[in-house]
Amino acid sequence: MTRARDLGLPFPGTPGPFNAITDVAGVRVGFCTLTDPAKKMRTGVTAILPRPDHGRPQPVWAGHAVLNGNGEMTGTHWIDDAGYFIGPVLITNTHGIGAAHHGAVRWMMETYADYFTDTHAWAMPVVAETYDGVLNDINALHVTADHAVEAIRGAQGGPVAEGSVGGGNGMIAYEFKAGTGTSSRQVNVGDAGYTVGALVQANHGQRAWFQVLGKPVGALMPEGAFRRKEQGSIIVVIATDAPLSRTSLRHLARRAGVGIGRGGTPGGNSSGDIFLAFSTANPGPMPQEAGPLVNRAELNNELLDPIYLAAVEAVEEAVVNAIVAGEDVAAVKPAGVVVPGIDRDRLRDLFAQG
Repeated sequence: MTRARDLGLPFPGTPGPFNAITDVAGVRVGFCTLTDPAKKMRTGVTAILPRPDHGRPQPVWAGHAVLNGNGEMTGTHWIDDAGYFIGPVLITNTHGIGAAHHGAVRWMMETYADYFTDTHAWAMPVVAETYDGVLNDINALHVTADHAVEAIRGAQGGPVAEGSVGGGNGMIAYEFKAGTGTSSRQVNVGDAGYTVGALVQANHGQRAWFQVLGKPVGALMPEGAFRRKEQGSIIVVIATDAPLSRTSLRHLARRAGVGIGRGGTPGGNSSGDIFLAFSTANPGPMPQEAGPLVNRAELNNELLDPIYLAAVEAVEEAVVNAIVAGEDVAAVKPAGVVVPGIDRDRLRDLFAQG
């Protein structure tokens, strides 16, 4: 799998060993990829599991932010109020939200069976979407609850596939074939080291806007552009092992907007630019099962600029990785259009020229 750094693109910052969201210890990623040209099918489900399961759910501290709201991410009202979620994070296509949500709930009831049996528990999983109706017959409702469960059960650590995998299978960014992308950064705050990782489902932007590390790549590679306006979205999930407050996690999620902005998008009116940030630090029981006094470690807000910069850099690179992984794909609608993968040799040459 070719990635942006393989082409000599000089991204700033120090990535983790996999340059992926899975560099955050315990985070796993799984995919269910559905491709069948005879059925006009090119879609799927991506699953992110924040930490290993212990038979009973543990809150994952989180915050969310929106740059442009033409999209969906379920569970965020509770995240805004409570500052946490439980279970997996799923990303799929717009019409697959319900099926993926159903699958996530089923998996949670099976995985945390005692919790759901012994208490008046409820499941409100996080499920996000972007529109893949150019490359996939989205109205055929190809995604089912079983596909969501398959993606969750297949989640693993280590290297993460990019491009046309999982929910990213039918996605387009800056009028290039794109989809799933990931990256990470390692930073120090005080005497401690932390990891920040990002995973994107990139389906946004017009060709003329596209920039890579300040170079007007979209203007230099106009071939194959076919849209007159923004018609996509991007979901960004940021993970870290840094112990952050609920407020700081909201602030971290906002930095995804800066990261995608570095690629040129202004956040178009038709784009759902929705971001989630979570921390794997401070594991513990569900609040209703904890005692009256809760103690959690939190980094000083005044020292978080390295964390915020790491998120911006990781998101920026993750989007480019998603595009670099793309390949030529024929559109379902409009018929006759081929969405091109970016010319990797030309992109390499642009940066070799200095």
